[in-house]
Amino acid sequence: MRAFLTGSSGFVGHWLVAHLEEMGDEVSVLGEQTDLLDRVAVRAELHAAAPEAIYHLAALTHVGRSWEDPADTMRVNVLGTLELLEAARAEEVAPRVLLVSSAEVYGAGEGLGLDEEAPLRPLSPYAASKVSAEFLGLQAYLGRGLQVVRARPFNHVGPGQSDAFVVAALAKRVVEAERAGGGEVAVGNLGAARDFTDVRDVVRAYRLLVEHGEAGAVYNVCSGEPRTIASLLEGLVARAAVQVTPVVEPALFRPIDIPVLTGSAKRLESLTGWRPEISLEQTLSDVLEYWRRQPS
Repeated sequence: MRAFLTGSSGFVGHWLVAHLEEMGDEVSVLGEQTDLLDRVAVRAELHAAAPEAIYHLAALTHVGRSWEDPADTMRVNVLGTLELLEAARAEEVAPRVLLVSSAEVYGAGEGLGLDEEAPLRPLSPYAASKVSAEFLGLQAYLGRGLQVVRARPFNHVGPGQSDAFVVAALAKRVVEAERAGGGEVAVGNLGAARDFTDVRDVVRAYRLLVEHGEAGAVYNVCSGEPRTIASLLEGLVARAAVQVTPVVEPALFRPIDIPVLTGSAKRLESLTGWRPEISLEQTLSDVLEYWRRQPS
């Protein structure tokens, strides 16, 4: 399969490129310096690649930072998606498009086992941008016939993730404490519970959705298991080579934080047979080892 990726240099993009190549796909990527709003450049690169499928990962993804610059979040995540969809539609043979959204779109619909029929109640500028991008994809399917499939991943983690995200941030701080011979680790809201899946399982789901997903439909990608941030911290601390002490840092709390958010991937599972294969315990070990290999 000829695949074209946006956001290929990011955390998930790195793992997705590796998985697609392992599966024998021919992979092309949008240039790292190409602005998604540059209509001419995006269309030229897409046309040259002549893909059968597009994986749209490029986005500003940090929920907390979206509060600081909501306009830029909307520009990249919404208008960038629109330009990509229009570029795909302009092709003589339009490719299938996987739009990667986020479970943050459920927002205030907190709870266990949310399925794809749960109402969308975005609580952050990031979540609102993803709702908008999703509906642009749905409109492209309903109004233009573009074969768009939407994915709603819940929290995904793994080696190589930026320390702007909670598991990577905690792992990095634990490693810093190891190098110092012990010490304190700054933490934020430990009570929040989320649905975590290893990124290597997530990218498997993305390819399966490109192959088998129903155009116009949306699919959760998640484990279905709630895990508190406190339990993840405990797992990392238990793997530390020295004694570390968690210390609450108020600056690490978000303006609004959903207490519990977990999903159901039954729709994806029944369609493709996908199930997570990598345990969260293995992921925590791999993330710690990743940070131990980084220079101090």
